[in-house]
Amino acid sequence: MSCSSTPQPSNTLLLRRQLTELTKHPVEGFSAGLVDDNNLYEWEIMIIGPPDTLYEGGFFKARLTFPLEYPLQPPKMRFITPMWHPNIYADGVVCISILHAPGDDQYGYEDAGERWMPVHTVETILMSVISLLSSETPNTDSPANVDAAKEVRTDLLAYKKKVRRLVRKSAEEAFD
Repeated sequence: MSCSSTPQPSNTLLLRRQLTELTKHPVEGFSAGLVDDNNLYEWEIMIIGPPDTLYEGGFFKARLTFPLEYPLQPPKMRFITPMWHPNIYADGVVCISILHAPGDDQYGYEDAGERWMPVHTVETILMSVISLLSSETPNTDSPANVDAAKEVRTDLLAYKKKVRRLVRKSAEEAFD
């Protein structure tokens, strides 16, 4: 993401501090780094499929893109690895409450307290995504991927089979 205006030093400092902390003290379940060493606003993420879940054994690449207004506005997260989940759009964009802009939800699905707050960090975002992937039965109330949600409701076995196939493929591609 190229930026025409000069980034605020406070948010680059904050992003650098979070990256340094994750490098010095890695958190189980994911790794994070910069896509380009000269751009603190674009991070490459690798999520390891959580144990004892459908996603166990998978390696899922994603991107976190931070706006210039970070931490007042949330980053966007998009999986590069193909995913099949009701809360992940077909193009890989993750749809979870803490990545939604702060304030009231115009559709009434979320309380303001569930949405983005500047106290969230890369670690809290990724822990939320890991939690999303750890759910035995995904939430289908307001799906990002309607087809995946429909399959969860009508044919859970087929849904699980499709996810396991993607997990195997992600593991094979991680070592190519």
